[in-house]
Amino acid sequence: MIKSLLFITLLTAIFLTASCNDAKTNSKPANAKGNANANVKTGVAPVADSEIAVIEMEEPAFGTIKLELYSNIAPLQVERFKTLAKEGYYNGIAFHRINATVIQAGNADTKPGKQPNPMKEGDSGKPNVPAEFSDVPYTTGILGAARLGNDVNSANSQFFIMLKPEPQFDKNYTVFGKVIEGMTNVNTIAGVPKNGEKPIDAVRIKSITIQPK
Repeated sequence: MIKSLLFITLLTAIFLTASCNDAKTNSKPANAKGNANANVKTGVAPVADSEIAVIEMEEPAFGTIKLELYSNIAPLQVERFKTLAKEGYYNGIAFHRINATVIQAGNADTKPGKQPNPMKEGDSGKPNVPAEFSDVPYTTGILGAARLGNDVNSANSQFFIMLKPEPQFDKNYTVFGKVIEGMTNVNTIAGVPKNGEKPIDAVRIKSITIQPK
């Protein structure tokens, strides 16, 4: 009888230990998906910086795009964008993703002669930028920070410009600016021939400069 009780107790202990290990294995970081634990700045109207970003395209047909930047809404993302622009990071980078909603650029793998890393999407090599969500709505012309994965804190160098309102983006991606001139050029870029979301011919940025407003 005693041996039977000991055997049952041992089996119970093994089962509980295995269950705990499974629970640890299946656990995920709280910020793995969505914005459940990301702070959302509410009730703050965007205020344009004293400097703007000017995108000059390699092809004259795509012209110039001017963006105001919102440091009061997303100071870390604006600082990263300005830093990369001043370092020349965006020179030669292509708009690699174009669909009915956005045009997107900032992937280092799209630079001429760069060999893509199949294990990691190209970024700036700098640390990722934490989410800076706000209640500024994603309307036409808004400049947003793209993420490198499901982690809301994985914004880095990539950005997108909205072609139309997209409520599903609201409070889920960092807003850090807006087009103030050149939306016609944005739409021209959006209309290039594509294979899926990828332009058939590279649509390259000549430079992004930070200039006084």
